[in-house]
Amino acid sequence: MKHILNLALAGALSFASGAQAEDLKMSTVAPGTSGYLTMSTMATLVNSNQEKHNITVDATGAATKHMIDLAKGEIDLGMTAPVLIQLMKGQKAMYQKLSNAPELAENLRLVYWFPWGPVHYITYADDGMTSIEDIRGKTVFLGPPGGGAWNSSHQWVKAQTGMEAGKDYENFKGSWSSAFQAFQDRQVDVYVVGGVPPFPQMEQLIATNEIRLLGPTKAELDAQTEEQTAPSRVPGRQLAAIDPASYDGRLANTEPVYTYSVVVGLATRADLDEDTVYDITKTFWEAADAARASTPWLEHITVETGIQNGGLPLHPGAQRYYKESGFTIPEGSMAPAN
Repeated sequence: MKHILNLALAGALSFASGAQAEDLKMSTVAPGTSGYLTMSTMATLVNSNQEKHNITVDATGAATKHMIDLAKGEIDLGMTAPVLIQLMKGQKAMYQKLSNAPELAENLRLVYWFPWGPVHYITYADDGMTSIEDIRGKTVFLGPPGGGAWNSSHQWVKAQTGMEAGKDYENFKGSWSSAFQAFQDRQVDVYVVGGVPPFPQMEQLIATNEIRLLGPTKAELDAQTEEQTAPSRVPGRQLAAIDPASYDGRLANTEPVYTYSVVVGLATRADLDEDTVYDITKTFWEAADAARASTPWLEHITVETGIQNGGLPLHPGAQRYYKESGFTIPEGSMAPAN
């Protein structure tokens, strides 16, 4: 189901000059994920605090496809990730058969990076699983097929246990939404998704179920080899712990579970008008600052994280706002000279 978000205030389609607002198309992942929450909130704040631009959000599909659509000019804003940028530029993995992938990557620019959050390997406590090794023979959703989330989840499981999808456990193929529903219906044993705790999908699950997260404890992590934790050290990822206290002790886990966290980003087209990108960047950050007191999770969305070097240069419009605001742009994030 396609979720279209149009949260502009009444009358936002016309402003003082009488001109019509510019419509911008944004693609993101399914509702309930922290990625959707961040990007849809961005659209809400932009639409509600200015009248020049109106963002509509299509919450379907995977970021890997959104990046292609964005590079081709079919949408204006979409999700990206440092590792996906590398794969696209190198025509690797899911982009292997896309002959012009490197050229398409050149039409992508950054607005800001933000945390997708630590990746949760979620199961029901009464299923009896206590470690990732226990998924052997089970049905597991790693992420949408061909997506960046699937690849990173599969890499982590293989590094941790040596197991492969389709060989040692069943690979459930579906979208974020269909897999989440299948997990709730007990058709999927393990649902894997990233999110900054506490994010909506986890809150929904723990409201009526006892949930366990699968992953090594600190003592187990300390006993692992570098190869077992290698997937946490690629661009855009880092080792992370999920503390049960983040969910008010409502998990079956009694101590922190170690996993990897992921950084993703809001990207735009290199050829999108500079003033347009400047306007939406400025509006978002100013509105976000004002909203932090009433929206605590926004504390994780910061300019310092937003402009870090993730392998994708800033759009000139976004860079202009950051420079005007006094931030130092890392060399690897600088917009290409005209």
